[in-house]
This record gives sequence, C-alpha cells and structure tokens, in this order.
Amino acid sequence: MTRLRNTVFAILFLLTIGVIVSSSAYAGSAIVGSVAGSVNATVGGHVVLPNATVFSGDSLQVKEGVAVIALSRGSRMVFGRESTASFLREADSVTAVLGQGNVSLFCPDGGVGVRVKVGEVTIVPAKGFKTLGEVAMVNGTLAVTTKEGLLRVEGNGPVVEVVKGKTIAVMPKAAAAPQGGRSGHGHSVNGVEVAAVGVGAAGAVLGGLAYHSANEARDNANSAIAGANAAKAAADAATAAANAATAAANAAAANANAVGCALDQFAVDQGLASPYQPPTGYSCSVTPPTN
Repeated sequence: MTRLRNTVFAILFLLTIGVIVSSSAYAGSAIVGSVAGSVNATVGGHVVLPNATVFSGDSLQVKEGVAVIALSRGSRMVFGRESTASFLREADSVTAVLGQGNVSLFCPDGGVGVRVKVGEVTIVPAKGFKTLGEVAMVNGTLAVTTKEGLLRVEGNGPVVEVVKGKTIAVMPKAAAAPQGGRSGHGHSVNGVEVAAVGVGAAGAVLGGLAYHSANEARDNANSAIAGANAAKAAADAATAAANAATAAANAAAANANAVGCALDQFAVDQGLASPYQPPTGYSCSVTPPTN
C-alpha cells in the first residue's frame, strides 16, 4: 500500500511539473491578435485559418491575397498582396516590421498602439486621434498616407507629421563621398529624408535633399560651374522622386481598394452588411454567398 501511495504521489508530482512548464511556455509568447480573415496568406509557413491566434515573433506572408489581423481594443492591420511582415508585442503596442508590400492600419482613440517599422523608419499613429492610414513600399520608396487622424514618421532626423489627406514619400539618403574626395553633393548614408509632401506637389519634391545639397555646394563650390552641377543633380533627383511618389500613391490607393473589397466579401460571407464603399474611380465585385 505504501509503495502504491508513493507511486501515485510521484505521478501527480510529474503531472504538476508538466503543467507548470507548459504554462510558462505559453506565457512567454505574447499574443498579438487574431486573424479576422485571409486569402492566400501564411503565418510561419502554415496556411492561416480564421480566428487563428498570432503571437509575438510570428511572421506573415501574403501572396495574391489579403490578411486582416484584429488587435485588441478595436485596432487592426490589413496586409495587401505580396506583403511580408513580422510582429512584436510590447507593453501596450504592437509593431509590424514590414519587409515588403503594404499595410493599412486602423487605431481608434483608446485602441492598442500600432506601429509599422521599415528599416530605420517607424510610422506611429498620434495619440488622441482615430487614425486610418496606409504604408506602402514601391520600388525602394516608402509611401505614407493618412486617411483619418495623424501619422508620425520617425527616423534618425526630425519627426514628420502626415496630416489627413496627405501622402509623403520617404527615401534612404544617398551614400556620402569618401573623405578627401568630397563631391559637393553627397549625403549621409544613415537615416532617411522626406522626398515629397503631398501627392502632385512637384515643387516640394525632395525639398530636404535640395536644401542639403545647396548648403554643401555653397561650402565646397569654388566656381559657379560646381554650383550649377549640384543644382542640376538635385533637379534630376526631384523629378525621379516625383514619379516614384505618384506611382507609390497610385499603388497604395489600388491596394487600399482591394483591401476594402476583401472586407466587403468577408462581411457578405458572414451575412453582414457591406462596410466599404469604393471611392470614385474604383469598384468592387462581391460574390453573394451560396446557400
């Protein structure tokens, strides 16, 4: 009888230790949110199902489809096609590290904090606002658009605020010329610069770069020819940035409409009212659910 009692106690002890270890393992994985809906998307290489839990450290890949990640307190992220991202849960915020593609983010006033990080750039909704915005990577240019509220673009330089209805394009700085061989129009390799403010505002394209180039030209130019060459290089860069900003904005608008249509289809499939109205020039094709 004593041996049986000791055996039972030993089994119970091992089961208790197993429960503690298992609980600790789950506790170490912070929950980011859940999948509200997806098409052609995987998390950690596995096809995701509706309501699947997303943990801190998970990686998301969207191919020709869309993925809607619902966060706590009403915040959400919607990733468009050909997008990759990984997630990090912090105290009261969720950071999506965007590798490529685009993401639409919604953060109501009082919702869990949402951040999008691309390289050295971080896009953060301002507190105290209901914020709806888009972040898209197109041909090496990062386009940030604010639909509602206010987005802040933070890097190594000054913080840039993107107000409602505005788009900015952010580009990496050009590499600096080697010491002893300054060209008169090089830039620091660290950080980012705002290339354009406002879609279609060609006069503001690469304003920061032009100013920086002018200062260096004034300090280093020994003749009017050197200054003219620097000005021409800035003008050529401005034209290229304007084209990139326009393409980025158009791509972001098309992706945003695709996301809205996907949400419409998801709502219809669930028997809910359509939550999205396409803007002028765009349309949705929603298939009624089969009985």
